[in-house]
Amino acid sequence: MATAGTRRRALCAVGASAALALVLAACAETDDPGTTEGTDGATGGGGGSLVVGTTDVITNLDPAGSYDNGSFAVQNQVFPFLMNTPYGSPDVEPDIAESAEFTAPTEYTVTLKEGLTFANGNELTASDVKFSFDRQLAIADPNGPSSLLYNLDSVEVADDLTAVFNLKNPDDQIFPQILSSPAGPIVDEDVFSADAITPADDIVSGRAFAGQYEITDYTENELIQYKAFDGYDGLLGAPETATVTAQYFTEETSLKLAVQEGDVDVAFRSLSPTDLEDLRGDDNVTVHDGPGGEIRYIVFNFNTQPFGAETAEADEAKALAVRQAVAHLLDRQALSEEVYAGTYTPLYSFVPEGLTGAIEPLKDLYGDGDGGPDGDAAAQALEDAGVEVPVELNLQYSPDHYGNSSDEEYALIESQLEADGLFEVNLASTLWDAYSTERREDLYPAYQLGWFPDYSDADNYLTPFFLTENFLGNHYEDQEVNDLIIQQATTADEAERTALLEEIQTKVAEDLSTVPYLQGAQVAVAQQDVQGVTLDASFKFRYATLTR
Repeated sequence: MATAGTRRRALCAVGASAALALVLAACAETDDPGTTEGTDGATGGGGGSLVVGTTDVITNLDPAGSYDNGSFAVQNQVFPFLMNTPYGSPDVEPDIAESAEFTAPTEYTVTLKEGLTFANGNELTASDVKFSFDRQLAIADPNGPSSLLYNLDSVEVADDLTAVFNLKNPDDQIFPQILSSPAGPIVDEDVFSADAITPADDIVSGRAFAGQYEITDYTENELIQYKAFDGYDGLLGAPETATVTAQYFTEETSLKLAVQEGDVDVAFRSLSPTDLEDLRGDDNVTVHDGPGGEIRYIVFNFNTQPFGAETAEADEAKALAVRQAVAHLLDRQALSEEVYAGTYTPLYSFVPEGLTGAIEPLKDLYGDGDGGPDGDAAAQALEDAGVEVPVELNLQYSPDHYGNSSDEEYALIESQLEADGLFEVNLASTLWDAYSTERREDLYPAYQLGWFPDYSDADNYLTPFFLTENFLGNHYEDQEVNDLIIQQATTADEAERTALLEEIQTKVAEDLSTVPYLQGAQVAVAQQDVQGVTLDASFKFRYATLTR
């Protein structure tokens, strides 16, 4: 801990929902913070050290075995991407690629820069590119991001520097964004397994890194030591901080204390609303607020929910009525104010406010028509379908993965659903390490999830959830929705594509395989003299540009 005689480190904290990137790098305690020659290449670089604190959880260091914010926050630092988002922009550009373009309607050709290597000295070639995407599809881990590659047919190696992606459907407007997503890290084919998840120890000992940083020490969900990789030659440029230590906290209050005492320079995901309010009153820090892309939602398992397809009383109409009643009863404003003090705001759609194509069909279809709950409407939906009340609903949530406020959040949701006597809720919680597996094993009829976007496009809030082969694995299938999603992804005309996005949202609002209810704001807390606190639109967390 810092003592009275110790110069206080720069403090920064990204609170409640750091879904958009807080770009960080020179938040370093050093007399010479170093210089950089820009973000076009890897020349330059600086010194100093940075301590990062987080309550997030790493599911897997292997990109094929994880599809969560905690894992991706690490992968962003150490793995290279063909496409990436420059600081301050939501748009993608070539990263370690020299060029990337459609050379035919179903052919996307990427040419790598010359001389690329991994930290272990192995050459990074088009063969590694093909290997990286082939293994995503071959492994298809239930907790991995392979569902994003729904339009990828195959990858060919034209030469050492050129890879050709053959797509199933032409004119894919989203594919360049997907190359910057959790499905896109390029891995070393000499270290990673082609058909199985590679253990973290093998990845670290094999030095299979080619991003801005490499990992020198790794204890999962306890501590990670990073050092700048001088072989990175990509869009983001050389990191200004030479070494970074990431510390993982199990309690938000411990993270807050570490921020206040200067034991960490940066903290992100998560600080509770109460902690953030306390920090707003700290004269040593400034709280920066910005729009966020995180959403919170309830998922229904179409096989095991009340009247689901594999229950003893299976009835599709009654199952829909149960989902409709839940949507009628949720009081989003109360959740926003009473649990999150306004750091999350009510969400009435599947695409959050601010993205092209976002509409609010849930406000029109459910509740009182103005965003509030309506018990009478919920009762009528159940009565019309012949559902006897109270309906017994098993509802699961994770108390650790989305912050300690999840306890209060789901206690309030339970009380909202039971207030009119229509539901009898059996509320239960499971820690994330088991939760992430059990939800895919049909153990949870209805359950909590949050979404931290991979790229800043409405597609990222639709494709992973509502394609027939979707990430949720909740047995929702609608061929019309499936076809509309593929159609919007391959529609170049902006107005036509926007209309399709709106049609998809309206359709899935009628089906209700998920019920979104909150949208997160992005909050950054920084020491008064910290410069360059940027709430980035790239949806990524990187150690990049903070200065004092």
